[in-house]
Amino acid sequence: MNMAPLNALRKLNKIEKIVLKAIDDLRPYLHNDGGDMELVEITSDNRVIVKLLGACQTCSVSSVTMKAGLEENLKLLIPEIISVEALQE
Repeated sequence: MNMAPLNALRKLNKIEKIVLKAIDDLRPYLHNDGGDMELVEITSDNRVIVKLLGACQTCSVSSVTMKAGLEENLKLLIPEIISVEALQE
């Protein structure tokens, strides 16, 4: 029995839990400004895609929050993460 797909799924689940926790840690600050973000996906090439919600959608510093607040933290916790990007709608 090939365990590689199962092991990859377990690793993704662990990464997803860390990403979700990092977003949750940012939430109080986002909520203070009327915004929020949610995880959309973690791509196969280790990019974290988030959706900006509320005031974050139009905030001029949301990219700074994503890069300095979320991306840098995630890269320390999960070195495989390449970037954090906002879903463009």
